[in-house]
Amino acid sequence: MSGAARLIRMHPADTVAIVANAEGLPAGTRVEGVTLRDRVPQAHKVALTDHASGAPVRRYGVVIGYAKALIPAGAWINETSLDMPPPPDLGSLVAEAGGTGEVAPLEGYTFQGFKNADDTVGTRNILAITNTVQCVSGVVGHAVERIRREMLPRYPNVDDVVALDHTYGCGVAINAPGAEVPVRTLQNIARNPNFAGSTMVVSLGCEKLQPKLLFPEAFGGSAQPGGPSLVTLQDESHIGFEAMVRHIMETAALHLTQLDRRRRETCPASDLVIGLQCGGSDALSGVTANPALGHAADLIVRAGGTVLFSEVTEVRDGIDQLVSRAASAEVAADLITQMAWYDRYLAAGQSDRSANTSPGNKKGGLSNIVEKAMGSIVKSGSMPISGVVPPGARAAGKGLLFAATPASDFICGTLQLAAGMNVHVFTTGRGTPYSLSEVPVLKVATRSDLARRWHDLMDIDAGRIITAGETVETMGQAIFDRILTVASGEKTCAETLGVSNQLALFNPGPVT
Repeated sequence: MSGAARLIRMHPADTVAIVANAEGLPAGTRVEGVTLRDRVPQAHKVALTDHASGAPVRRYGVVIGYAKALIPAGAWINETSLDMPPPPDLGSLVAEAGGTGEVAPLEGYTFQGFKNADDTVGTRNILAITNTVQCVSGVVGHAVERIRREMLPRYPNVDDVVALDHTYGCGVAINAPGAEVPVRTLQNIARNPNFAGSTMVVSLGCEKLQPKLLFPEAFGGSAQPGGPSLVTLQDESHIGFEAMVRHIMETAALHLTQLDRRRRETCPASDLVIGLQCGGSDALSGVTANPALGHAADLIVRAGGTVLFSEVTEVRDGIDQLVSRAASAEVAADLITQMAWYDRYLAAGQSDRSANTSPGNKKGGLSNIVEKAMGSIVKSGSMPISGVVPPGARAAGKGLLFAATPASDFICGTLQLAAGMNVHVFTTGRGTPYSLSEVPVLKVATRSDLARRWHDLMDIDAGRIITAGETVETMGQAIFDRILTVASGEKTCAETLGVSNQLALFNPGPVT
């Protein structure tokens, strides 16, 4: 073993600590007053005291489980050792204002962004092409590749052209309860600040999600379909595949010409809308990357910006903490409402929040969703929660907002795009190449070993809090500073490599 043995204890009341050493610690190691009875991998828990059968096990100062049998001091505690506690009772929570304290302003921070007519600001200048139904995805994808290859070099001020691909639009109960979620998600993604209000639409023609339903302001009422932003593949003027592609490319040229006139301008940090997410989490996520991101989130809010944190199942066990930070009784009630809706949604699928944790989470030391939630929630920082954004809705107001989404990386990112984020920050412990082409995604590693191995996929090494003496505050400041440079046009690792994931809609409605 290289280096001194080290455990990390998060709260004075904790009865466990996790192993900091990258290679783990062997049985017989004497550390923090206990002797290890087992070999314990990095980020996994060590019992600091004897736990009788049924005794509470605490991490982050909260009960993360109950001992299934006697757990002696020095023993390795993992998912097989614990019974999970029940979730907080939503009915016992009091919906009243909590986090209404003064927020010290942070002034003078700016970035170079693209100002939009609706007063939003983009961090990228992108031509987006959305569709009304998955049937047209192959044609749109082909056209986008040709536009990128043949046309984009002529428009040096346009960063990219992207297809807002999805699997919705037909074969669904379009008027059923729940269908409003994917429909408004698609409406609001098309309005993302990085697209400058210049999103193109490609329709098949016979689908249930007609253009006038998706964009009534453009194609409904007195507006005429077939304008410069709509291409309908079943139009009789399209004689063959090439005619469809040519029509898309000709329409794209009109948009590219407009977008190419845009230039970056100095914008206050208050124009930032930052989406926060974690995936491939481990037990170090709540020690390094997420607390540092929480500090950065506080700085964004103090600078007047907007921060979106999400993932319902990963805050459900800390809902009492969130309600106590609500800026008003209405916000507290909205938080409880979103938790209750998701409880019912999971129950209808004969599941519950415990389905969240993955094999990788457990391999990384997270025993259950309670422990995972405590490490996830800290990325929201400490500011008052000023609003709640329902799934697929566009964020209104500034400050710290809870955007209600599933914890699925892909669905959460898609819904945060709809909410209006212009920079995404994603923390990971196990490692994931996840990214998006619609918005820059900063990847933050919880462990220095991951940052070293995935040196061209991870943008920031938060593991330096353990390995190099960084503090949560200095790392948080570094993340904040990097957000500003990326918002100003600096490419992330994923952008440099051209790596991105497809969008994934949340559709709680029925499929026919």
